[in-house]
Amino acid sequence: MTNREIGRIGLSMAINYFTIEGYTVSLPLNDTQWYDMVVEKDKQFYTIQCKSTMTEDDTISLRSCGGTKGTVYDNIINHPELDYLFAVNKNLECWLIPVSAIIESGNTKTIQLRTVLAPSAHPKLDTTIYRVQISNKA
Repeated sequence: MTNREIGRIGLSMAINYFTIEGYTVSLPLNDTQWYDMVVEKDKQFYTIQCKSTMTEDDTISLRSCGGTKGTVYDNIINHPELDYLFAVNKNLECWLIPVSAIIESGNTKTIQLRTVLAPSAHPKLDTTIYRVQISNKA
């Protein structure tokens, strides 16, 4: 699976999640902005960056890379105005993490998505509390 295909999984899962939760989802016409979507509910707007991973340890890169050499061109922590990171792992489990919590944690390159916090773990960011479920509300 290519990085582009993995990225599309994250974006499609985010669209699914926010739609089911009753948000209006708006997608930009290009991919050169610092967010992947804007969602709105009850006249409140939120910017969302989507990331997905297929790694065994569920590590999400906070950086965006592109081009033929995979050059880093941006990082979530460079955008404190960004509201949320929507993250998806290889098992299609999802997290909705406030970007402010990532910035406060001091993480600058990666975070690890966790479903259960290991007793011996001392993470800078406890992602277990931000796990979300895509439900069938119909």
